[in-house]
Amino acid sequence: MDSARHTCLKLQIPQNPHPFFIKGTWFPSHFNLSITDGLDAWTCNASEEEVKERASNWDQPTSEYIDLSERYLGFQQPDSIYGFADAAGGNKRLSWTFKKEGTKLEWRWKFKPAEDSKKITAGILDFLMDANIRLSEEVVMKTKSNEKLKTEAEKCLAQSEKFQNEKAEFETTIYSKFLGVLNSKKAKLREMREKMSNQENNVKSEEEEEEEHEGESSDRTETFEGDSEDDDVEEDTATNVTSTSENKPRGRKRK
Repeated sequence: MDSARHTCLKLQIPQNPHPFFIKGTWFPSHFNLSITDGLDAWTCNASEEEVKERASNWDQPTSEYIDLSERYLGFQQPDSIYGFADAAGGNKRLSWTFKKEGTKLEWRWKFKPAEDSKKITAGILDFLMDANIRLSEEVVMKTKSNEKLKTEAEKCLAQSEKFQNEKAEFETTIYSKFLGVLNSKKAKLREMREKMSNQENNVKSEEEEEEEHEGESSDRTETFEGDSEDDDVEEDTATNVTSTSENKPRGRKRK
């Protein structure tokens, strides 16, 4: 019994102005159904043999047949055509359609009149009331949970905004300090470049002055040496001339 699942479907059929309520109890190998229109009730207890035979006729395993039946009798499917028509002997026949591999199929199950319609109807109403209470409690719990989550979300949002503002202030402060240090470094670099440039200019000026002095000195030396050589030549010439005049015979003596 612990493995049983329970469903209750409010079935609206176009041919009938009043809805039907279908309660299903689903087991691994069989299921029980009960239907009421508020006045009369009908029941269908599908045994394991019947379910197995139906599943075999449709080339399905029993579990798949039960799951598909629960799908269409636990929730009304908009693409399915439901019917609840009279059958022989005061019985009723519940039918629904579905498509499988592009083929439209119809399943039917026969219901017999309930021995105690009031009991069946009361049981369905009790199930609906209990389900409504459970849903109401879940709604209340989820509402409280959502409110709590909303409050926590607002706190997290406020903290996030605070952290974002503090981050922006921190980044602004750090950027200002970094910018000041960077500008100071740039100014020092400019000063160093200017000093190096001035030193290079001074060195070049000194080298140019030295080159000019050396050029002047070399010019003077060359001039002086040229004069000395001329003097020596002149002196040598004069000496030669003197010596020549001294050695030259003055004339023959007459005998």
